[in-house]
Amino acid sequence: MASAIVPGKNRGMNRKETFDKIGGREAEVLFMDADFRVVRPGDFVRCAVTGRPIPLDQLRYWSVERQEAYASPEIALQRHLQLMKEGGEG
Repeated sequence: MASAIVPGKNRGMNRKETFDKIGGREAEVLFMDADFRVVRPGDFVRCAVTGRPIPLDQLRYWSVERQEAYASPEIALQRHLQLMKEGGEG
C-alpha cells in the first residue's frame, strides 16, 4: 500500500536540511589551496565554528592552515577575526 503524500512531510532533502537527519557518515578531508581530498569517504564534514554538517558537494569554504571547514563565508570571516583577536593569526 502506497503512503499518502503530505505537503511538507514527504519531500526530498533540500539545501537547508542537514545530513544528520538522514544518518549520513562524516568524511575526513585534507584541505588544500584550491581543492580538497577525501581521506575517509563520507557524506559531509562539520563546520569548525557551528558544528553544522556541510554536504561535501556544498563545501566551498575552508582554511588550509587550520584544516577547518566553514558553512559560509561569513562564518569563515568570523573565525578569522576571532583568531586575530586571540593573537592566533597575524
